[in-house]
Amino acid sequence: MELDFERCYRAVDSRDQRFDGWFYTGVTSTGIYCRPSCPATTPKRQNVRFFPSAAAAQTAGLRACRRCRPDAAPGSPQWDVRADVVGRAMRLIADGVVDRDGIPGLAARLGYTERHLHRMLRAEMGAGPLALARAQRAQTARTLIETTGLGMAEVAFAAGFGSVRQFNDTVREVFGAAPSELRTAGRRCPAPGGAGTITLRLAYRPPLHAEALLDFLALRALPGVEEVRDGTYRRGLRLPHGAGEAALAPADGHVAATLRLTDMRDLAPAVARCRRLLDLDADPTAVDGTLAADPALAGVVAAEPGIRLPRSVDGFEMAVRAIVGQQVSVRSARTTLTRLLAHLSPPTPTPAGVDQEVWASESAHPAPEPLDQRAEDAASGEGGRSGEGAGRAGWLRGFPSAEEVLGVPDEVFGMPVGRRETIRGLARAVADGSLDLAPGGDREETVRRLLALPGIGPWTAGYVAMRALGDPDVLLPTDLAVRRGAAALGLPDAPTTLDTYADRWRPWRSYAVIRLWRAA
Repeated sequence: MELDFERCYRAVDSRDQRFDGWFYTGVTSTGIYCRPSCPATTPKRQNVRFFPSAAAAQTAGLRACRRCRPDAAPGSPQWDVRADVVGRAMRLIADGVVDRDGIPGLAARLGYTERHLHRMLRAEMGAGPLALARAQRAQTARTLIETTGLGMAEVAFAAGFGSVRQFNDTVREVFGAAPSELRTAGRRCPAPGGAGTITLRLAYRPPLHAEALLDFLALRALPGVEEVRDGTYRRGLRLPHGAGEAALAPADGHVAATLRLTDMRDLAPAVARCRRLLDLDADPTAVDGTLAADPALAGVVAAEPGIRLPRSVDGFEMAVRAIVGQQVSVRSARTTLTRLLAHLSPPTPTPAGVDQEVWASESAHPAPEPLDQRAEDAASGEGGRSGEGAGRAGWLRGFPSAEEVLGVPDEVFGMPVGRRETIRGLARAVADGSLDLAPGGDREETVRRLLALPGIGPWTAGYVAMRALGDPDVLLPTDLAVRRGAAALGLPDAPTTLDTYADRWRPWRSYAVIRLWRAA
């Protein structure tokens, strides 16, 4: 990947936060690498090198700056939205695939040989898959060191290292300090939530329209799975090694995240999925600039800058939501899904570091909840916009797996036979591996396979591509709310005409859809 020296240096000289995560600044005279927005004195030109990834800077022998903490910068928006092999690989590495399945597993998921994958990543990222995964392990390790009371050996294996020695060497090399020094310098106590709980900040590029995100998620919140309360979004997670729960509260310059995990090895996947859910790696300046060039959208973009594309933590969940939502209101779809989930309530998970028998005993006798209207609404499946009152006695649960949905009796679905069989066909395809709804899947191939399933048409496939696969350029011209929003803004609302008109919004039509929904 070629980086223009002059453009990069100007960004560094102006300390422009918009470029954090786009590239990294290596300072050869000090041996460190920084974010473009680092507040330190701008280095001399002859002492500067630019890198496309933190892993590339580390491979060049540089350590992370202790002042700007480049390891905690937002991810690059191009790897977040690009549909090519490198973009898919970066999303899978962020989700922990290398730590779980190794380089052979990553290559198999992408359909390429290890050698060719290494060559492509080296060309684009300046580092191979192992170095990229190592950089992520180092960041995970730093988070665990500074925010938990785990012993260093526990941190090492939870972060994905193969040995304590490898962990110690990597931390010293990347951060220029021993793990014990990082814990002392961090001056952070273990999270107040107890064992298995981690608190951290999720960075993003401003602006972020947090109210729009929370409004969107609250309207669709499923009781027992997710809720919005007092400006915080909480939801259950199904993670590779166990269950989890995330509480996400937008703040000034970051999203405050509190994660409860049953297995600490799931920290990196949990962070990656939360970032993806809230679209925190987006470049709102580029998106808003393109949409604002259309006079019809200029006013709403100026009024609400930084609108994000709410995505998902589970591709199968989003596909089921799309099928249930075919030709029905959001409220009706939510009620139907609530009934289905009531039949699939899993046991309460045990947090990491807690005795399972003690936790099970305490969870069996939770403190009683106040019997207010919100709690009654949640129990009846009509929890209002925010889903408040749901799951307060214990953990929120993740959405059921494809295998669990396949075992649900006919009468539980509460929907037309055709739609029920469409969900079962989807679940079978996901369970047998013929349909990949993970963020690293091939978008075009996934859409093609979705359309081949009975009962799935262009609207459903497009909705899944937009929210589950993170495609930034999907238009839903037949969607009733999209058409109403278009009419409200003085745009053509006939599907064919709107589809043609929307070409001017490429490659950000998915973000235009969110704005049209809000305008409706």
